[in-house]
Amino acid sequence: MPTISEFYGIFILMFYNDHAPPHFHARYAEHEALVQINPLGILQGHLPPKALSLVMEWASIHQQELMKDWKLAENLQKPEKIAPLE
Repeated sequence: MPTISEFYGIFILMFYNDHAPPHFHARYAEHEALVQINPLGILQGHLPPKALSLVMEWASIHQQELMKDWKLAENLQKPEKIAPLE
């Protein structure tokens, strides 16, 4: 499962050939959430409010890149790195 971005202690990961709907995994400390890409929303799990806010802000900026990475991973190709939140 490649890490496609990292910022403020949050790791954004995407599994190869993962189940639909298109999503990514966000990990922060001992917390993890599956975040749907379009529309943005939590599918499963939990992040602290501040971390969740940062993840959603980042994801809204990079939705198109996330969908491109999803399609790559779906085809067992390595997703590209996405710029962190600054």
